[in-house]
Amino acid sequence: MKVNDLVTVKTDGGPRREGKVLAVEEFYEGVMYLVSLEDYPAGIWFFNEGDSKDGTFVEPHVVSK
Repeated sequence: MKVNDLVTVKTDGGPRREGKVLAVEEFYEGVMYLVSLEDYPAGIWFFNEGDSKDGTFVEPHVVSK
């Protein structure tokens, strides 16, 4: 995923939320995404672990047809 991509994020205790990627930072252990959400228009950071599906919080937004 890259800047300006539409994504969904997993948050505690609720449904996935839609947002837009503002920045991407890659690390050895995974990737950090700064995502703009309705409640956080300036963005909030989410970390996707590289080796764990349970640690995947940001995913591409898939539009249903």
